[in-house]
Parts: sequence; structure tokens; C-alpha cells
Amino acid sequence: MHILIATDAQWVLNEIQAVFGSPSTTIQVVTNGRLVAAAVAEHTPDIAILDLQVGSMGGMAITMDLRLDYSSGALPEIPILMLLDREADVHMARRSGANGWIIKPLDALRLRKAVNAIVAGGCYAEGIPTPDAIVEDVTATDDIATEPEAELLNQ
Repeated sequence: MHILIATDAQWVLNEIQAVFGSPSTTIQVVTNGRLVAAAVAEHTPDIAILDLQVGSMGGMAITMDLRLDYSSGALPEIPILMLLDREADVHMARRSGANGWIIKPLDALRLRKAVNAIVAGGCYAEGIPTPDAIVEDVTATDDIATEPEAELLNQ
């Protein structure tokens, strides 16, 4: 697996490297948000993990940039996991087009679960339900009818 990490915080990089550092994984680090698109063009990652704040261009702007480049055909579509500072940032992550997000502080279990879900084509979210969870919830309750509904159905 090839992971692109955009952060200028050493502790964030250390956490991610501790979880994913293995012979089968390559990690590319970009400390300047403005260089992420060029890094993606050079070597397409399996996932990009973007810190919310990366110097002069944060994770939200990077995500929007990557999505715009994809829509214009300039870059391939890549899965994106955003690292948020607080739950209030969830709205920004959703609006930017990220496939998932984790609210700091980070831990190995949540990082691995998020990356695995996103790389598999799903999403991972903290703070609000993911679209997949909402669909599953609606599907699970579709067959349940209240008594008045059941009476109407049986007429």
C-alpha cells in the first residue's frame, strides 16, 4: 500500500508511521499543502491522509483541490482520510469531499479501521453517521411497521 501523508506536525507523522510502517507499505510525506497535487501526480497513493492544518493550505483546501483536479481529468480520484482537530470540524470535512475523518487525538485502532474502510471503497466518520450507516439503518427499519401501518397494510 502507498500512503501519502500531508502534515507539518511531527507527532501526527509519528503516529501514522507507527501504525502503517511495514515492508509492504510505502509512506510519502508532504509538509506543504500546495505540493500535495504534484505528489499525487508523481505517484498515485492508495489513500491520502491529510491533517486539517498543514501550513498555508489545510486539509479541507487540499481535499477540494484534489477533487477539482479529478473532475477536470488532471488527477486520478484518490481516497482521502482527513484528521480533524475537533468535532466542530466535521462539517468542513463533509463539505470538502473527504471519504472519511478522524477526530484527534489519534490511536492505532481507529487509524487502521478508517484506512481499511476507505481503501476498501467505503467511508469512515466520527461525530456523525456515515452515509453507509444511514442507509443500513434505514434498510434495517424499512420492514418494521407501526400498529396503524400494519392495520392499513392488512386491509
